[in-house]
Amino acid sequence: MGKKFASIDVEQRTFIENQHIFFVGTAACEGRVNVSPKGTDSLKVITENKVIWLNLTGSGNETAAHLLKNARMTLMFCAFDGKPKILRLYGNAKIYHKRDEAFQVYIELFPKNAGARQIIEMDVDLVQVSCGFAVPLMDYKEERNTLNDWAENQGEEKIKEYWKHKNTRSIDGFETNILN
Repeated sequence: MGKKFASIDVEQRTFIENQHIFFVGTAACEGRVNVSPKGTDSLKVITENKVIWLNLTGSGNETAAHLLKNARMTLMFCAFDGKPKILRLYGNAKIYHKRDEAFQVYIELFPKNAGARQIIEMDVDLVQVSCGFAVPLMDYKEERNTLNDWAENQGEEKIKEYWKHKNTRSIDGFETNILN
């Protein structure tokens, strides 16, 4: 069942910040549930009850569409090396686009990335830590630069065109408001 906490403590924050990958889970009230892996330096713990993460341009935009319908979100972190552990953050989230003031403030906390699409701000109302005994041990090799290189090569106008064709609706047809 794991242990439950009302906020992120110092040890949990260190664990979160040391992970190379995390998983985002969202769902509207209908349609498909989405779980996405996220990497690179794209997540920041702001306070004991607030995290933000940089959502990069990708082939879909499910998280944004789901959060417009239902603000619930879960983030999961797994220890793939060292002591076994799974840590989940539960809460509600908001989306900020480049046109939003909060995006302009938060983007300064991340390394420059041409594929920056949205920033998701999550208010954490529950932290759950469980054993992770069945999570395999894996060696971290390195970050993949494929997505960042692709975005850099596209440039701003081609990325906006990509958003228009690939990121305005979810696979269930829900709006993402990326271009509004």
